[in-house]
Amino acid sequence: MEELKSAKNVRVKEWKKLLTKKGRDQSGKYILEGAHLIEEALKSDDIIEIMVQSNYTAFELERLRKFPVTLISAEISQSISATETPQGIFAVCKKRTAGVDPAIHRKLLLLDGVQDPGNIGTMIRTADAAGIDAVIFGEGTGDLYNPKVIRSAQGSHFHLQMETGNLMEWIKKLHAANISVYGTALENAVPFTNVPASDSFALIMGNEGAGVAPVLLQQTDKNLYIPLYGKSESLNVAISAGILLYHLRKPI
Repeated sequence: MEELKSAKNVRVKEWKKLLTKKGRDQSGKYILEGAHLIEEALKSDDIIEIMVQSNYTAFELERLRKFPVTLISAEISQSISATETPQGIFAVCKKRTAGVDPAIHRKLLLLDGVQDPGNIGTMIRTADAAGIDAVIFGEGTGDLYNPKVIRSAQGSHFHLQMETGNLMEWIKKLHAANISVYGTALENAVPFTNVPASDSFALIMGNEGAGVAPVLLQQTDKNLYIPLYGKSESLNVAISAGILLYHLRKPI
């Protein structure tokens, strides 16, 4: 099995580019790190190649042999890792093509300008747990393939349909497909408990500071808020998304 030792190798430089949004956008690929995430990736068709630190023994290499596998040194592992303590196993994966269809994907989460990678990843993971079909990344929202987003989502990005798009256009598409669209706001809004659970809906969550853009809130069916019973001034956007998604979806 081939082994690379120098972080100056041209292949290593190509892998490092995948830690940047520009590199991911230009190549249509991204880098995945860690045994758990790669376990999830193995269930998909997304893996292009795998890189394993030469002293890595916690993973069964036999299961990886259907992919090109490269042994790498600790120096390379450190240079292509987005964490302080690399786990020693990486994969290059292809980015998924757009495939959200309102005729099929009837429960959706729309993100408007959400920027914190931890919040984005947590919302993807929560949407997955709540049985949501798709997540749409609107303008100003962070990159799905940001390493911090991927880590926070814990593999859930493999389980959902996701794509970027213009949320105004998506609201029109959803309404044409008879899917109710709910915004989140503090003013001109109703308590979320006023809306019944449904088999089809779309929920818009907004920027951590500014919330959902007013122009989008004007196009929704209803705008919702979560009552605060204690002294806290607000809820984290990812926590709010979890409360609302579980309320809105009809139990199986």
